[in-house]
Amino acid sequence: MNTDHLQKAKQTVREFHGVFDATPNPELAGVLGTHTTPDYFWRGMHPFYERNGAKAVVSVFWGPLRQSFSALQRREDIFMAGSNIVDGGTSTWVAGMGHMVGLFDSDWLGISATRKMTFLRYAEFHRVVGDKIAESAFFCDIPSVMHQAGCYPFPPPTGATVIQPGPRTHDGILLDAQPESESEKTMALVNKMITDLSALNESGEDRCPPEILQNTWHDDMIWYGPTGIGTTYTIPRYQEQHQYPFRTQLKDKVFNGHIAKFAEGHYAGFFGWSNLTNTPTGGFLGMPGNDVRADMRVVDIYRRDGDKLAENWVFIDLLHWLSMQGLDVLKRVRDTDSGQ
Repeated sequence: MNTDHLQKAKQTVREFHGVFDATPNPELAGVLGTHTTPDYFWRGMHPFYERNGAKAVVSVFWGPLRQSFSALQRREDIFMAGSNIVDGGTSTWVAGMGHMVGLFDSDWLGISATRKMTFLRYAEFHRVVGDKIAESAFFCDIPSVMHQAGCYPFPPPTGATVIQPGPRTHDGILLDAQPESESEKTMALVNKMITDLSALNESGEDRCPPEILQNTWHDDMIWYGPTGIGTTYTIPRYQEQHQYPFRTQLKDKVFNGHIAKFAEGHYAGFFGWSNLTNTPTGGFLGMPGNDVRADMRVVDIYRRDGDKLAENWVFIDLLHWLSMQGLDVLKRVRDTDSGQ
């Protein structure tokens, strides 16, 4: 398969980043509009949600972010492109992951500024048509900013709360074309893992043996979860610190599908809107059980090492999931700071 279209799509996004990241705040909407289609559609996590057009996106997200974080810079760890297998390969997507880093100089979303260096973990997906971006999804770990600012919003996490690194191999910026055979191996392995977990869901077994994960994961795998859940290392600790709580404290899980899913080289990624719907039975994130069906919007990015998966970076829109259950975390922070 000719990968020229993937290289052109990556070039489109790289050029956009280069210009947009260097643009003064008053000019952001104009620059975003130049690099996107007239019907540009953007998805953002709670409290940003879906937006149409460059002006709306800058107004609700990029403008306030830039005003709050001085000297903001993009520190990218993974950059890749692929043909979307969800629609049979008819669309081309580019994904990036890393941190936006700046000086937290003005309050953001009700979170009090610290005037200190702050890391906003992010993952973004862009659908490229011709030389324009037609659709984007931007996931970011807002609770991580809250933790760095000293207002951690959740009970103690089951995993470790850390500033998460990029790939152990430091080879995640895929500027050059990757062998199609390697991309196919990565996607096949991710699909095998999904098939195994789907069968587990159907079985009703919530405390699966490690051998099921060992089919597709290295024993020393690292799972980088969102703030509130945390990061885990090795299969046994992953099961103890995330898989078992997730499986036993949430019921009636329904997989809703993905918007985009693709692989390039040793890397793969996907996101959904929403991927999962579930009902809390009590304990997950320290929340009590209830009868609310709540949605999880999730990003997964993987690195394959040989014939097994070695690293997995995960974003979950936990603020949206909690808001569906009646808990507005950001409002609670604002009310607490204001003395209400």
